[in-house]
Amino acid sequence: MTIFRKVLPLMLLVFAGIPALAWAAGGGGETLDLTGHTFGYIALVIFVVAYGLVMGEEFTHMRKSKPVLLAAGLIWIGIGWIYASHGFTHAAEQAIRHNILEYAELFLFLLVAMTYINAMEERMIFETLRARLVCSGMSYRQLFWITGLLAFFISPVADNLTTALLMCAVVMALGKDQPGFVGIACINIVVAANAGGAFSPFGDITTLMVWQKGIVQFQTFFTLFVPSVVNWIVPAFIMSFAVPKTRPASCEVNVRMKRGGKVVMVLFGCTIATAVSFHNFLHLPPMAGMMMGLSYLKIFGFYLKKTHRKHAAPGVVYDPAKAEESLGDTVAFDVFRNIARAEWDTLMFFYGVILCVGGLGFMGYLGMVSHVMYEGWGATPANIMVGVLSAIVDNIPVMFAVLTMMPEMSQGQWLLVTLTAGVGGSMLSIGSAAGVALMGQARGHYTFFGHLKWTPVIALGYGLSIMAHFLVNGGRF
Repeated sequence: MTIFRKVLPLMLLVFAGIPALAWAAGGGGETLDLTGHTFGYIALVIFVVAYGLVMGEEFTHMRKSKPVLLAAGLIWIGIGWIYASHGFTHAAEQAIRHNILEYAELFLFLLVAMTYINAMEERMIFETLRARLVCSGMSYRQLFWITGLLAFFISPVADNLTTALLMCAVVMALGKDQPGFVGIACINIVVAANAGGAFSPFGDITTLMVWQKGIVQFQTFFTLFVPSVVNWIVPAFIMSFAVPKTRPASCEVNVRMKRGGKVVMVLFGCTIATAVSFHNFLHLPPMAGMMMGLSYLKIFGFYLKKTHRKHAAPGVVYDPAKAEESLGDTVAFDVFRNIARAEWDTLMFFYGVILCVGGLGFMGYLGMVSHVMYEGWGATPANIMVGVLSAIVDNIPVMFAVLTMMPEMSQGQWLLVTLTAGVGGSMLSIGSAAGVALMGQARGHYTFFGHLKWTPVIALGYGLSIMAHFLVNGGRF
């Protein structure tokens, strides 16, 4: 009888063509429950279709930002129209402004980080590292371990996508005669880069969002180091037996870092320290510290540009090779060129995702999901499921949804969901940006089904990393 009383009004409203609405007073004014509204279902369909196109980017070749930007606009058009028609003219506006503020902080933080990564790439830092690895004379098995190890320790500073692309370039250069090595080494790189990014606020977008939200302190993330190591080392150890012990052909290193490359690395470290200090000591957004750090690079770039010589001294014959050796570069450093080379499609994708998920949350859907998962299942099963979902759907919308739901959890549980969202995507090649990028870079060698063959081993590492977290960080639950 109770169920009938709940269903009957909804059926009458649907058959009458009147949208089913409920409202509640909150801190920001009245909010409408649109989970039973016709447009609520339409919004879900819009998001699913848009994200289906994102997941099919490899086949459609349509940039992932395009469908989610359109979906975000359509979802908020519907929300705005419904709220305006009910006289709640400011509630939707306040909600979307809140989402835009969250995106703005993430956008400015990532823009500075991407600019520094591009500057280091332009100064030939990554290319120099790649050349030295290629010409190191190590065996394929040694290179399997060293590329994984570097991916694990570079990704906490650089993002896991940049790290994976760098290490993939190494194995591609070495694996011309060993295509099987390229495939398994790429799997190892993806797992290592995702695991390394899980214990640092700078290693992944998900950890960055948790840190900027103020839920987990900067130094606390490093308690996930041991679980992250377990997540990578277990599958890497098992996969290493499939790597040949032979050596690639030897070569000579003929790549040099450009002038100022080491200074750029030091300035990036200073920028990270500034962002951490802004957050920990001044209680200001880390983004503000990153923007201040961008000034370090801009001022040093001004110095590089002013001291750049593109013409030889009078009476000296100009030799491009010698000029490259003495000056380190033949084109003046331009910081705005590095800003322009940021991953704008990725940045626009984040905007679309945040507004889509924020819109669905404002309608009431995330509250329903939170009730089912975190109150019905419990925090631990729910957080483990978040990692599994991030292997199918990108971890960014999944983590943003969790942060929007903001369930009541202990510090240990927040660290658990940070870990699972960061490393869960390693179970499938499409589960992380690193995996998707490497499928394009190592096309034909690193494939979805090639990765899927090792999914049980990666899942074993996933499960053991969760157990390691409970053992190492049990006092935080």
